[in-house]
Amino acid sequence: MENKLKPANSLHWVSLFLIVSLTITVFCSFLKSFHLVEFGNQLLTGCRIITILAFGVSAWRKKSLTIWILFGLVAGAEFGYDFPRVGGSLQFLSEIFLRMIKTIIAPLLFATLVNGIAGHTDLKQVGRMGWKSLLYFEVASTLALFIGLIAINISKAGVGINLSAMNSSMPVTVPKMQTTQEFILHIFPENIAKAIAEGNILQIVIFSIIFGIALSMLGEKYKTPMLKFTSSLTEIMFKFTGIVMYFAPVAVFASIAFTIGHLGTDVLFTLLKLLATLYVALIAFLLLVLFPVALLFRIPVLKFMAAVSKPASIAFATANSESALPSAMESMEAFGVPRKIVSFVIPTGYSFNLDGSTLYLSLAAVFVAQAAGIDLSIEKQLAIALTLMLTSKGVAGVSRASFVILLGTVSTFGLPVEPVMIILGIDVLLDMARTGVNVIGNCLATTVIARWEGEFDDAKAMV
Repeated sequence: MENKLKPANSLHWVSLFLIVSLTITVFCSFLKSFHLVEFGNQLLTGCRIITILAFGVSAWRKKSLTIWILFGLVAGAEFGYDFPRVGGSLQFLSEIFLRMIKTIIAPLLFATLVNGIAGHTDLKQVGRMGWKSLLYFEVASTLALFIGLIAINISKAGVGINLSAMNSSMPVTVPKMQTTQEFILHIFPENIAKAIAEGNILQIVIFSIIFGIALSMLGEKYKTPMLKFTSSLTEIMFKFTGIVMYFAPVAVFASIAFTIGHLGTDVLFTLLKLLATLYVALIAFLLLVLFPVALLFRIPVLKFMAAVSKPASIAFATANSESALPSAMESMEAFGVPRKIVSFVIPTGYSFNLDGSTLYLSLAAVFVAQAAGIDLSIEKQLAIALTLMLTSKGVAGVSRASFVILLGTVSTFGLPVEPVMIILGIDVLLDMARTGVNVIGNCLATTVIARWEGEFDDAKAMV
């Protein structure tokens, strides 16, 4: 009995030490920032390192991958700040993780979608899930769009920016905007191998859905072997994901160290108002839209937060939605959402439910106009935002693709592209936040559709 209590007691003391050291570090930083007391930089650095080491010991004792990922995020920020030259050269570690994750996406989506559709004879349910998902996606995205517009019009973060301080020789490439016909055509794959190679999630989803429907129309002689194959492939890919995820803390550490080491902290102070506007707007979206939706559909909020913490942390740290997709699917299935719903809603949401990206795009477009001294009418703002919502579909998995969409759209509406280049300096920090919200929004969407279909497992969610 006494031996069983020792680990719990030691964990308690480690957690207590972590809280105390964190409090001291924050308090000392506050006093120095406001010049109330002068501390040496070495003292503050020592306090931060002791706090991070305590966090590391706590993560080691808890044996939680989520805690390790958070530790990697904090330690990477400190390492990039203290050793910017070394931190700026660590991006290859996060690239290794992203490459391994990308190998999982196509086979996992194919196997889960085909098995989910062909394994159930009720094709009407697939149609129901389709229109319910699209309805939910568009409502959520529209609300995100308006919150972004309201936030930037209140903060006026772009007003007073000195464009003359920019390097006018900076090359600016304006991408070609997609027409409606090109967008629709882009949804359908011309070559499934090409779609897999390019990581085009929406085309893989379309191919897998049609393949699953075709398989469901066959007799048992031909259908059963393929169902066994896709079922085995699904389980293998989840195990594959579990192995790759052990590298996630290292990838997160490297990604954050590279960001801080490459950009430094000066850029944060220069564009702090824009950064704060986006983060506050995203928090407002979480509290004013996603939280009420969770309550409306009777989703256990605290349990959901725990379930989504790992994929959201990965998405935030890597600024890449694809890196969190396998983890999000696995987490939502463990949370009580049937696999057939998870495998349909999350991949579809990666193209149509970009809550964080939509909010950012509407906010950033008005920021560009403010920085250029252009007064946009409400009608013009709405026209730009609605255009952005349409042109952004299908790009969530591409790192910082929202920046490319923004650049093309402001050019189309006759706004100067120079202010967009200001955003480029901190786009990775903006991308981290919007990508994290994208993943949270898609995870919540699966629980909403599962509840709407009457298939949400409350008992499993409360475990």
